[in-house]
Amino acid sequence: METMKLKDRVALVTGGGSGLGRAIALLFAEEGAHVVVNELRLETAQQTVAALKGPGGGRAIQADVADSAQVKAMFATIERELGALDILVNNAGIAFGPGDDRGEIGRKAEAVIMELVSGQGVRSHMDITQNLSDESWRRMLAVHLDGTFFCTREALRLMSRKNRGAIVNLSSVAALTGLESVPHYSAAKGGILAFTRAVARDVASRGIRVNAICPGYIDTPMTEPISPLIKKAVLARTPLGRTGDAREVAATALFLASDDSSFFTGQWLSPNGGIFIG
Repeated sequence: METMKLKDRVALVTGGGSGLGRAIALLFAEEGAHVVVNELRLETAQQTVAALKGPGGGRAIQADVADSAQVKAMFATIERELGALDILVNNAGIAFGPGDDRGEIGRKAEAVIMELVSGQGVRSHMDITQNLSDESWRRMLAVHLDGTFFCTREALRLMSRKNRGAIVNLSSVAALTGLESVPHYSAAKGGILAFTRAVARDVASRGIRVNAICPGYIDTPMTEPISPLIKKAVLARTPLGRTGDAREVAATALFLASDDSSFFTGQWLSPNGGIFIG
């Protein structure tokens, strides 16, 4: 019988109620981890915990990762109930900020695609950045970048006691190429990559590894609203000719969280079907 890769380890997955976070939590549980599932809504986290299948069990904790006080309280609960943390997956994120008009952004993107296909040149203008509100910019960076920092800071305080641990940060192909429709998302994910590299150097002496994943277009609730035309354009630019499955990203997270990647730190892996080849 094959040995479970995360047997007896405690893992926290932020934003684990759906999409990539849920897939990662489910796979980690199958591999023997005790999985703490964080979500903005407790009920959503509890639904993931109820679906976990593995010997380690799970725990649901509500917290907004953009709020340092809530993050501190979450980690205090983990320390009190479980005594340690071996793995942190910083997955919590949003695709749009408050006030962003998804419909209008989609219509602009479709207009650009149609003009490109026509061969007559692009006459439409996205103008996303000049119309981006302070509120949307700040919430995007707060959830992704502040959240990754707040959770990493608390996790390191627990991991440093044993001088071992693995942190996996969810970045995006948007950090590698830039996505004109979501400049604030691209900036947040790019910041996560730089943060990953810096922290990896900071904590390597303690035996703690820090890596990132930069997924391409994956079938999740976050990408479900994308229109058929935009999806067709994405597939046309993807050499493997399909979108990814959340389980494929989860497998990447498992690799980076387990001893299989013991010589990886400060790196990023990008399951993206070839839409970006670096």
